[in-house]
Amino acid sequence: MTSSIARDQAAPQDPSREEVARRLLDSSETLSYDPAKEVDWETPLDTADHGASPEWSTLYRTSYWDEMTPEQQRELTRQEAASVASTGIWFEMILQQMVLRDFYAKDPTDPAFQWALTEIADECRHSIMFARGAAKLRAPAYRPTRVVVELGRAFKTIAFGEAAYAAILVAEEVLDVMQRDWMRDQRVAPFVRTINNIHVVEESRHMKFAREETKARLAGAGRLRRQINGLVVAIASYFIVTSMVNKKVYANAGLDSKRALREAKANEHHKSLMRSSCAGLMEFLNSAGLLTRASTWFYKRANLI
Repeated sequence: MTSSIARDQAAPQDPSREEVARRLLDSSETLSYDPAKEVDWETPLDTADHGASPEWSTLYRTSYWDEMTPEQQRELTRQEAASVASTGIWFEMILQQMVLRDFYAKDPTDPAFQWALTEIADECRHSIMFARGAAKLRAPAYRPTRVVVELGRAFKTIAFGEAAYAAILVAEEVLDVMQRDWMRDQRVAPFVRTINNIHVVEESRHMKFAREETKARLAGAGRLRRQINGLVVAIASYFIVTSMVNKKVYANAGLDSKRALREAKANEHHKSLMRSSCAGLMEFLNSAGLLTRASTWFYKRANLI
């Protein structure tokens, strides 16, 4: 499916890749945050605030949304934001295991090795931050379905090289686009805006690394390998994106779950928002040879293209 760890270890060091890692390490030293100190965890939740920009709600511009009271709309966005955060934690745990396995027993003096550990440390802090944020939004622990959890367990075990890093990039890019809107929106709870800002700043470095690793691992790759890994990444992306908003958010927001699910599934506004927001990501995957005919089917199903 992908190049083995041993093959990656034997490859000569890429000077440009090393320089990227050095720049990311320098940036991390200059601009990083401690969520325990930066986020206002003490001030009680103000229920007059949204948890996310209303435009990003899965029900925005549906007939159900128009019938909801402002209080219901705000509660729904809070539950949806908590669900996205919980899904983020789930995938960040997958990410950490894939990166640790990829750099296992490699040269610790390599800047890329040191950056990988830095990224893992960032992800640990982000996961704790998301967990505390979801709790402050008064949401339960939203988890993907059992099937998706087990598929994630398999993926983190077998995914190597470009398959791992391209999937990491998809998950981070989709979340990044959402959070860039939320962190600037004065309707969103201040502590949520701070969480989003921290994540956007620090994830920008992670996405740069994921792009560079994807390109580096694909150097010299043939058509068959790109076809296979393009499909693997697309399938992983489908389950990540479709797990972001848990079906239980509607009942927890006091809504009719069946009607909400039906209208959310048919919501063309939300589908269009996802597609337009991921245009740059799809362009990158296409340039890397990972946007194939088979993979496109899954991206369309996930409303990413």
